[in-house]
Amino acid sequence: MRERHIAHVLLERGQVANSWRRERWESLRLLTPNWQSRLPGYTYDGADPDGYMSTGEVVDFIDGYAAFTGAPVRTGVNVTSVRRVDDGYHVTTNDGEIRCRAVVIASGACNLPAVPALSAAVPAGVEQLTTFDYKGPERIADGGVLVVGASATGVQLAQELRRSGRPVTLAVGEHVRMPRTYRDKDVLWWMDASGVWDQRHDELDDLERARRLPSPQLVGTPERRTLDLNALSDDGVELVGRLASLRDGTALFSGGLRNVLALADLKARRLLDTFDAWAGSVSSERLEPTRVPAKARWQLNLRGGEIRTIVWATGYRPDYSWLDVPVLDEKGRLRHDGGVVSDSPGLYVLGLPVLRRRRSTFISGISDDARFVVEHLRSSL
Repeated sequence: MRERHIAHVLLERGQVANSWRRERWESLRLLTPNWQSRLPGYTYDGADPDGYMSTGEVVDFIDGYAAFTGAPVRTGVNVTSVRRVDDGYHVTTNDGEIRCRAVVIASGACNLPAVPALSAAVPAGVEQLTTFDYKGPERIADGGVLVVGASATGVQLAQELRRSGRPVTLAVGEHVRMPRTYRDKDVLWWMDASGVWDQRHDELDDLERARRLPSPQLVGTPERRTLDLNALSDDGVELVGRLASLRDGTALFSGGLRNVLALADLKARRLLDTFDAWAGSVSSERLEPTRVPAKARWQLNLRGGEIRTIVWATGYRPDYSWLDVPVLDEKGRLRHDGGVVSDSPGLYVLGLPVLRRRRSTFISGISDDARFVVEHLRSSL
């Protein structure tokens, strides 16, 4: 915005990079290699381009970018209301009122944990944690753990908890399987170079589904190892189907685990075929099919003491409780077209999955999205 001579201010409820400082578990690392950490005019320049940033390194990276841009950030400012007035907006904060002609919502998609309603039926003796609560295995009770959700977060926490010596059961629903490396390069290099990440939001057959896809089963480690359900089985994690319901203290799991695993394997093969087609040559390198448990149990008594803790790795959702503008659909999602919010001129959004391209989900995807939004905003002003 500074380059376009648009007067602006950034409001941050905590410190710069607040969610990375306060709302992540201790061992977390980015899924993307360091060289893919790119912001407008600013890239990673450290000694380990193929490594994966820790949470502290992400904080330093974002702090560095804020200093590099000289962004007019006001920290410790919590927005409690945004409402439309005349030809602009009235913003109420804990630090006063602001009148402006346009608002860009950049609060992201991970403000609140998305915990299913059936969690209310969990017996009182079982501790429940979200991924916001979880910091490390040493901070939870001894005994068995049920991890619900098998996307990137779920598989990482399941392995960390199992390697701490705890019995772990993982409830597996729809997931995206990927190898960490393919043909000697990081799999996300292939996503970048082959153009998969460049698919536009208006080119996708099912945009809403693309925006709901879980994060891929990846982990950032020095040895660049693949973390999938086979690796978890090798570690002794018990796999069960999707958590379907809770009745009288008993968790009931879907019987469709075999089909879920087969579908994830099929999509993984198709993705690698896409990379081969782009490369102009075919590789025999493929993932081993996911091993289906011989007898996956379909129920688990939560009153019997086998499970002491449930970790809900069931995703996140944005928080628009402060947005007093009628721009949400019946499911509480922001209605927008590639970052331009419908039905309210001057209102924009950044930082949502597949906002304008598939790469929008990752740090390197913000440049194109922000450029479009700023140009649209400038022309409307």
